[in-house]
Amino acid sequence: MNLVSLAHAMGTAGQGTTGGGAGGGLAAFLPLILMVGIFYFLLIRPQQKKQKQHRAMLQNLQKGDVVLTQGGLQGKITGLTDSVVTLEIADKVRVKVHRGYIASLVSRGEPVE
Repeated sequence: MNLVSLAHAMGTAGQGTTGGGAGGGLAAFLPLILMVGIFYFLLIRPQQKKQKQHRAMLQNLQKGDVVLTQGGLQGKITGLTDSVVTLEIADKVRVKVHRGYIASLVSRGEPVE
């Protein structure tokens, strides 16, 4: 079934017999249902998967990991709490960043004890 025949069928649905009943109503909503399905599988589902991976990465951060923040700072993790990550971005230069602003893990480091 291609879109041209579907559009033609929708255009002629109101003409002809008067016994369309419930089948005609369902056929009118079919394109809308198809669009919702396409949006779900092409946009919503991949975004949810990406968010799940990001949450897992944030939960598995360790001291010694090198990370990149959303602001573009790259540094080594020297301290962790539930909501704050302390990054060393240069020798003796440390900044505290909210854990949610860590964009990606650059490399896994050896855990610092």
